[in-house]
Parts: sequence; structure tokens; C-alpha cells
Amino acid sequence: MLIQVILPLPIKDKFTYEVPDDIPESIGLGTRVLVQFGRKKYYTAIVAGLDQRPPENYEVKKIMAVLDSRPALRYPQLKFWEWISDYYLCSEGDVMKAAIPTGLKLESESIVTLNPEFDSEDGVRLTERQSIIVAALQHAGKESLAGLEKITGLKNVTPHVNALLAAGVVRIDEKIVEKYRPKTVTKVRMLCQRDDQQQINEFFDKTARSRQQQAVLLAYLDLSKFLQRNEDLQSVDKETLLKVSGVSPAVLKAVADKGILEIYKEKVNRFDTSEDSDLHDVTLSPAQTLAAKQIRDSFRQHAITLLHGVTGSGKTEIYCDLIREVLDQGNQVLYLVPEISLTTQLTDRLRKVFGSRLLIYHSKFSDSERVDIWNRLLATNEPLLVLGVRSSVFLPFARLGLIVVDEEHEASFKQYDPAPRYNARDAATVLASMHGAKTLFGSATPSVETYWKATNGKYGLVTLSERFEGARLPEVEVVDMKLMRKQKSVKGIMSLPLRKAVRDALDGGWQAIMFQNRRGFAPVVVCHTCGWSPKCGNCDVSMVYHKGSQLLRCHYCGATQTLPNVCPACGENAIDKFGYGTERIAEEIQEEFPDRKVSRMDLDTTRNKQAYQDLIEEFAEHRTDILVGTQMISKGLDFEKVKIVGVLNADTLLNFPDFRSTERAFNMLEQVAGRAGRRQEPGKVLIQTTKTDEPVLRHVCNHDYAAYYEEELQNRMRYAYPPFTKIVNIFIRNKDAAVCDAAAVMLTLELRKVFGNRVLGPEKPFVSRVNTWYLQQIMLKVESQASMKKVKALLRQIYESLAPAPQIRSSQIHYDVDPV
Repeated sequence: MLIQVILPLPIKDKFTYEVPDDIPESIGLGTRVLVQFGRKKYYTAIVAGLDQRPPENYEVKKIMAVLDSRPALRYPQLKFWEWISDYYLCSEGDVMKAAIPTGLKLESESIVTLNPEFDSEDGVRLTERQSIIVAALQHAGKESLAGLEKITGLKNVTPHVNALLAAGVVRIDEKIVEKYRPKTVTKVRMLCQRDDQQQINEFFDKTARSRQQQAVLLAYLDLSKFLQRNEDLQSVDKETLLKVSGVSPAVLKAVADKGILEIYKEKVNRFDTSEDSDLHDVTLSPAQTLAAKQIRDSFRQHAITLLHGVTGSGKTEIYCDLIREVLDQGNQVLYLVPEISLTTQLTDRLRKVFGSRLLIYHSKFSDSERVDIWNRLLATNEPLLVLGVRSSVFLPFARLGLIVVDEEHEASFKQYDPAPRYNARDAATVLASMHGAKTLFGSATPSVETYWKATNGKYGLVTLSERFEGARLPEVEVVDMKLMRKQKSVKGIMSLPLRKAVRDALDGGWQAIMFQNRRGFAPVVVCHTCGWSPKCGNCDVSMVYHKGSQLLRCHYCGATQTLPNVCPACGENAIDKFGYGTERIAEEIQEEFPDRKVSRMDLDTTRNKQAYQDLIEEFAEHRTDILVGTQMISKGLDFEKVKIVGVLNADTLLNFPDFRSTERAFNMLEQVAGRAGRRQEPGKVLIQTTKTDEPVLRHVCNHDYAAYYEEELQNRMRYAYPPFTKIVNIFIRNKDAAVCDAAAVMLTLELRKVFGNRVLGPEKPFVSRVNTWYLQQIMLKVESQASMKKVKALLRQIYESLAPAPQIRSSQIHYDVDPV
């Protein structure tokens, strides 16, 4: 039998393999199989279909093994993968790599060993780094490439290992690595039958000389109900037994060595499936009740409905009401949020309503935790609610009834690198349609494309224009920083009005949020004598100073270096640090308010899933007075004691060369403003800027989304931008700047032969070199109703016609559809 499989590689087509006769298992669509690809590499592949005849252009290999007794995917996941591949102009292998948790992808791993046939007297001269690698292998025997880097301290050992391989010093083998590990608990059990009283007496005799060993035995009998014949035997875990008996692990081991108790490991479910108790009902206000009814009515006519509700209007309660109804019908729900930080705060709220029916899925979980969630959804049809970020759209839902996309305008729903560069918001609508489910978008500041579709009848539209329990929208004041500086009313980054407003709020028992969308301490480091500034060696950007680590860091490739004591160019002690990142702002605010607790929320302080929880809990419980953060703090968080929000520098949002810059600025300013005054006490927002005449600031002050939308829509129509067209950005990457430029020109000329004046460019992007790769960008505008499958076929033809050219062959080309 011949099967077609999807490999987790960026290759154009599926590959055909043969199922050998000695594999008796039946193989269905979505089954994982282990295959050899290339001479030595092994991958997990997904069966995507049957092949009637062998291909003519390559030899068919046999699969190595079937990894599942049942398919690892559900219908229609393969169809969903195919749509993402076609629409976002990538391979199905790219989609597979993003969709399936790493723990379900067996792959071969390169293992390096010394060649026993190599003679050190052959005259091979080794470099210093090669000698270090050889010495490490002599000690370790064998090691993976990653392991070699760790034990030698060398970065990128691959070229050195390749040189050793060519010289015959080492050899490389491939081993299959399974990354999933089930959760286990160490348990203890008695090595006799419950009715064997004679054996039990002998056990007591064996422990008679040790009071501690008898304490272990008595504690086990009590915990397990071993002697209570009318009760079920209870399992006993090692940790509980040690705690109850009050002995050390060594004592327990001594009892086990005497053949009395057995210590063993047992696989356990990572999820709490116990009975739920004390679950809360959702109580809606009259306005929320009306909105929920309107959404249900809208779903009768539209598969997709937009809930346009102002910040603090209680959209989450409406979601809960609709979710409960879908779960009670026996269906499953996907609740998408743009940031992991939102899942942290939402978890507690949703757990109180839905209990153990709630599952959480995001990248901060370990591979094994994500595999367990995948397997649970694969094994059951039970009504479950999954709260997750964009990767959750790939989970194997059985009976999907509703998808909620909260804060649908957020750019975080878009995957940037690597492929597939999909938008989870748009992908969710396709996934829902494949399941016959409904999709609910929610936002106080909907994206222009979504609101346009809602007002033109393609989507349903429900508006919630009042805050929960009558709370008022915050007053917004624009602070003219040019005037403040003339009046010498600026200290550090904070103007006098903002400092006074924060102090008054804190004195009244309230909290404040300070927003600056730039992390680090100082974004600009420069020598004021000669003008030297540290640049990243890999990227075309300046490095940002991080005071906590005392390092200069590139925010594009992650490269670091120490800050020199004197200028490396002129030798003077004249290096100064300018500008404000969240780290510096938090430090200055702490100096301004020394008796208050100041916390910081940005990428540097939230690198693990517990960090989000701790920061949000501290602020929600008023153990923190002032929270300084990047855009993370603008996204749907609900804090009842926040009275003041300060936007410390709105200019960075307004001065970006992109057709979406105005939309991003309005959304972010309105959203961060919405964190203030979310209960009865009205809040206040102060926006510091030097561009007080910007129209978008006037709309934010008036909380007037409709006026902003009409103005923005006219500009989009005038210059043929979405929603009136689709944008495909084509990026060309090459290590050589001249070759990159030549490849971009060559590709542009060919594109214009097919697409005409729809092609704009090429031009260098805002950052033209990232991680040693030079970049060029071409913009392709196509009609909004154009078939992306046909566009993909045309782009493939153009690429294949240019493939022989050395400029194209040495370049990497990728496509970004619907960039945000």
C-alpha cells in the first residue's frame, strides 16, 4: 500500500511512502508514522492520503513504524492545514510543525562519537576549538550537538564538528528522540494480600527493632485502609506517606528493602477531573442581558458576530453566559486571547464558573503538558472550554460549537516567524465554519477590516455602549510635553500634571498604571565626544542597555555585549545613556515615590508562566501601587482600583512608517486608557506627547471609535489598502547585501509581468538587516476577493522560472499575507 505523508519540513508537496507487509496495523488519515527522509534523518510524518501509483521522480521508501493505534488528528484538521497552507502561502509541512506539540514529533538527533578507526598519529592538525570538542568526547563517549555546546561552552559547534567529520576524527549517528514524558507520581503499596494476617504479623516482626520503620508501616496501613476490609483500598503516594509518618526517605527505602513495601511510579492525569463544587453562576446586567440576546439572534443569520463593547462593559460575563449554553448543549468552546498574560487573569474567573471543564493551552506550558491536553481532546467528546492563545486553533476539537476571539484587533494573533505566518483570528473563522460552529469577536476597538465587514452585513454587529454597573469612561487629557519643557515642569520622563495626578491617586488609596511600549533601561547609548553608538553586529539596529543585567542587548536577534567603561572609538570616558525603557521608568518612579511598591511587566520580567501570575495577583490584591509596563498591560486586564493611567510617550506610537500606524495608535491608547476607572470611581488618563494636534488623539479623548473609523476608512479607500485590497509582503533575505538587492529587482520585474501595477517596491524595510541577513521587501496588492490558492500557484510559477539564477538560489523568500 502506498500512502502520502506530510513531513514537518518546508517542502512543496506531500511525499509517497510504502507500508511494508510486516506492519499489520491499519493506517488511517491523521495517523503518525516514522519515516526516513534523506540519507540519515528520521521524522514523524502525518498520513494525509492514499497514493494509487508510485511517483516517477524519486524512489519510494518504506515507513519505519506506525506510532499510533488511532489517528493523532481529527477531521477536519487536515483540511484546515491545507487552507492555512494555501491562504498564507506556505507548505503543509510548515503548518504541521506549528500545529503539533513538539512532544508528538519524534525526530532523529545527531549524536557525535569519536571514530575508533582514527589514528592520532596520522598528522591531522586540530584547531583549539576542535581539540576542545575531541577532549569532551573522550570524556563523555558520545554527545549530541546541543550537549557538546553545553559542556564545551562553545557556540555553534556544527562547523567544527563537520571539519572533524571530514578529517575522519569523529562520526555521526542518528538516534530517535521522543520528547513527551507522561506525568508520574511515586506510590507505595504493601507486598501481601489484605486477608493474609500471618504475613502482616511477620512484617511487624521485621520492623520491631526500629520505631521509625514501624511508624512507616502503621502510617501506610492507616492511609491505605488496608485493614478496613469493608472499605476500598486507597492508593498511597510516597510524599504523603513520608509526611504522615515523619521519617526520611532512607527509612522508607529500608522498609522496602525488607520486602514489606514496594515503591513504584504510576502515570497520572495532569488535569483535575474531580467533581466540581461551589461553581458560580453568571449574573448579567440589563444591558449585558440585552447584548447576549442580540448575539443569539445575530447567530441565526450570521456565522460570525462582532460584539463592539466599550472598555469595562463586561464583555467577559457575556462570553461566559454564551459559553455555558454551548457547553450545556454538549459542545466544545475555544476562547482565544492575544496574550498569555490574559489567560493568567482569566483563568481564575473562568475556573469559578466552569471548574474542571476549563483547559489552558499556551506556549509557557511544557511540551508534555501540551501533549496531555492534545491527547485529552483527542480521546473525548466531552464538553470542554479551552482558553488559549493563537496556537490553540490547531487542537483536535471533536464537537466545536463556539469560538470566542477576545480583543480581536490585537496584532498578537498574528504569527510573524517562522511560517506559517497566520492570523489566528481569521483562521478561527475558517475552523469554525468547518465544524459548523459560530464565531464571536469582541473588542472595544475593532480592527478596520472587521468593523467594515460588520457594518456591511457580512458579520453580525452588537454594540454595548455603557460600562458595567454604570461606571463612566475615564477622562482623557493630552499633556503638551513641548510646553511642559518650556515651563520646566518635566522631571525625568514625567510631567508635573502626571506626577501630581499619580500622587493624589495614591494618597486616596488608589493605584496607577504607567505605559511605555519600550523595554530595557535606555534605548540609546552614545559617546557625546565622538558620537559612537553600539550597533548590533548581526542587525541594523542600535543595542539597548539593560541595567539589571549590565548588558547591551539587541531586541531583534538577542545578541548581548557588555557596556564599555570608555568609548572604544575615541577612548574618552564620555558614554551616556539616553531615552526611557520600562526598566528606567520603574527606577525613576520608585525614587519619586519611595514609600510605594512599583512593579514592572514586560518581556524581561515575565519569562515564565508563574511570573505573569505573580505580577497580576500582586497588583490585583493591591500589594503593588504602581505598575509600569509595555503593551502587555493594555490588553483586557481588569483591575478595580486603578484610577490613573499615564501614557509616557505617545510619539513612539504615532511616528511609525506603516499604513496601520494610526489604527495601532488608536487601539493601544484607547485600550490602555480603558484600564482606568473600571468601577464606580471615575478614572483619568494623561497622554504625554509633543504632537498634540494629531487627529487620533482627539478621537481617543472623546472615546469616539466611529469618528476615527470613518476617517481611517477614507484614507484606506483613497490609497487602496485593506479592507479594499489584500496585502502580501514578499521578503527576500540574503547574507550578501548586493545579491539581496539584485534578487529583489529580478523578482519584482517578473512579478510585474503577471500582476502589473499591483506590485510596489522593492524597498528596504524599516530594519534592513536582522541576524546577519539583509532584507528587501516587495508589496503585492491583490483584490480583496482574489483566490489566494491561485495567487500561490502564480507565485510558485514565478519562483520556479527564476530558480536557476544564482541570486535567487542563494536567497530565502517568504510571504506575509495580511500583515499587521
